[in-house]
Amino acid sequence: MKISKILISQPRPAVVEKSPFHDLSLKYGLTVDYTPLIKVVGVTPKDFRSQRIDILSHSAVIFTSRTTIDSFFRICEDARVTVPETMKYICNTEAVALYLQKYIVYRKRKIFFADGSFNGIIELVVKHRDEKFLLALSEPHKPEMPEALERLGIDFDRVILARTVPADIEGLDITSYDMLLLYSPWDVTAIKDKFDGVKLPPIATFGQGTLRAALEAGLGVRINAPTPEAPSLVKAVELYCQRVANGEEIPPVTLADNAETEEFLRTQQSKLSKRSRVRVTADKR
Repeated sequence: MKISKILISQPRPAVVEKSPFHDLSLKYGLTVDYTPLIKVVGVTPKDFRSQRIDILSHSAVIFTSRTTIDSFFRICEDARVTVPETMKYICNTEAVALYLQKYIVYRKRKIFFADGSFNGIIELVVKHRDEKFLLALSEPHKPEMPEALERLGIDFDRVILARTVPADIEGLDITSYDMLLLYSPWDVTAIKDKFDGVKLPPIATFGQGTLRAALEAGLGVRINAPTPEAPSLVKAVELYCQRVANGEEIPPVTLADNAETEEFLRTQQSKLSKRSRVRVTADKR
């Protein structure tokens, strides 16, 4: 099916012309609309206190979003907690790491960032395994990160610093689009709850969690990223358009097993185990 109009469940870029989707729209004659289906809001001081978390008992914080950074420092200000300069920050992307400059002086010795992948941030945490981590989460959240840290024996506490709520999408004509690009499982929930019973256009998803949620909700997924050939949804949509133009039939996307993730976690466990043995031997000497 040819695509002429797509909906992206993300905020409209400040400069649309710099968006990779802008180039794609010019190349294939697409109409691209941006409409967030969800929004993330910080928790209240009361919600934070109910979790009984002592921020100063931790030596490192793991951030995966700007919203949790805002909420963390707002909570610290409200609670009159002075975050020590020795605190380390582990971020999933460089963009999230750079956002810390809004609150602290950026120093390479205490701010570390991964490449945006699950494996990348886990490797960073393992590299700093001797820290006591505070894992900043939104509610709801994917269970992969806390489960992986528990499995690897990392010393950490989880804290909910933000909550995901539906955005106001009254008046959105969802059937006018040829494809919906969804970036999180909560995008799927918002679509399913708001348009239950409506025949939805084909779905493109980013991430295994979003794909799994879409398939479990009975949505027809035609595109998923990242993959080796399509690391982004922009590239995935472009490849889809090329294949359609060539007259190819595009089969529905199915959920692959998590063998690759399992193998990665086993490798990290093995590394931690070897390092522990080396440390014990050195101590005995």
